[in-house]
Amino acid sequence: MSATNEKLAIFGGPKAITKDPGDIFKWPIITREDEEAALDVLRRGAMSRTEITKQFEQEIAEWMGMKYALAYCNGTAALLGAMWACGVGVGDEIIAPSLTYWASALPALSLGATINFADCLPDTLCIDPKDIEHRICENTKAIVVVHYCAYPAEMDEIMAIAEKHNIKVIEDVSHAQGGLYKGRMTGTIGHVAAFSLMAGKSLVAGEGGMLVTNDRDIYERAIAFGHYERTGIRTDWSSDPGSITNPELKKYAGLPLGGYKHRMHQISSAVGRVQLKYYPERIKEIQKAMNRFWDLLEGTPGIKAHRPPKDSGSTMGGWYAAAGLYRPEELDGLPIEKFCKAVTAEGFEVEPGLNFPLHLHPMLHEADVYGHGKPTVIANAKRDVRQGPGSLPVTESIPKRAFSVPWFKHDYPEIIEEYANAFRKVAEHADELKNLEIE
Repeated sequence: MSATNEKLAIFGGPKAITKDPGDIFKWPIITREDEEAALDVLRRGAMSRTEITKQFEQEIAEWMGMKYALAYCNGTAALLGAMWACGVGVGDEIIAPSLTYWASALPALSLGATINFADCLPDTLCIDPKDIEHRICENTKAIVVVHYCAYPAEMDEIMAIAEKHNIKVIEDVSHAQGGLYKGRMTGTIGHVAAFSLMAGKSLVAGEGGMLVTNDRDIYERAIAFGHYERTGIRTDWSSDPGSITNPELKKYAGLPLGGYKHRMHQISSAVGRVQLKYYPERIKEIQKAMNRFWDLLEGTPGIKAHRPPKDSGSTMGGWYAAAGLYRPEELDGLPIEKFCKAVTAEGFEVEPGLNFPLHLHPMLHEADVYGHGKPTVIANAKRDVRQGPGSLPVTESIPKRAFSVPWFKHDYPEIIEEYANAFRKVAEHADELKNLEIE
């Protein structure tokens, strides 16, 4: 794509983006097949049963090449179930990235555990393996790995650390369903994985979550914690064996150990089955479109693609929460806010920054959620792991070094070229933005 000499739109020039995008951003893709699947559940009054959900679980497990899958009401519940199934409890610690959605880490607090946040890598935005090992102590039970904004984390290094210290790895695949890490699907490498299926994700069920594992003990513990209807019935008039074989768990059959009800609504599982059926071909289209966008911007000063190298065997799956990396030093220090405002004026709204660093949020320092008389994050902790400003320097720099980009669902070359041109146009006229006033 050639450089443009046109005046920036923010200063009255023509917008770079002029074409109707059509359905290039429409998501999820809902067809008559999805509608009929949902209506069938409604017509049969089967919303709170599990037969369709179990089919969905089996199909997820087969698609991912895993032994077990367990459906949840949402991804947060799936992560909570994964943590408890890995033995996280009172006085324990998990290690998690601070740059993530809160559900990757906060469920640990309701288990009486605390969170030791690790820094991220500046190019992948995923947890930095080199910032993990020194945080491990005798109370560490699990490492939560987030494949952030669909970029696969460095699983080989992380698994080696976990094996050395005999701790579990929980993959949060909410951004990366169907992505590959060196040829292996994300969610199949750690001891257990959990992910969201809410309507905004790349793999959609409407609202829901999923846990997958090859470990029978983790699977049964997850059932026992929040899926009471699968534990079996322990009464004088019934002897339903349920799904649990572990005698220590089986003796509590009929009641969930955590007092939680994690069952997925069957309208969601019905829609999820249809979405999964077409998901592999849809993510191929997304990947083709997103790679086209970044190929067009190759070499543009100040911006860098957030994607694995093409020869790495790693992919971005459905490319959820697509992001770009900002390099202000290549644009004479132009603040990201001015860059984003100028691109927005060209016809696409761009937001600077990504998730707010969790370790800096007051909730992770002050909130007494359960009435302990002290902040919940340290209520049961054997040490104070709260982290203030400056403790995770890379993570704290990301709000100034990353931005949102278009998440294309179809490969329409002429449309994509206009959007890429908007970013290139601003980058090539960055020197004109130095005195731009922003609110």
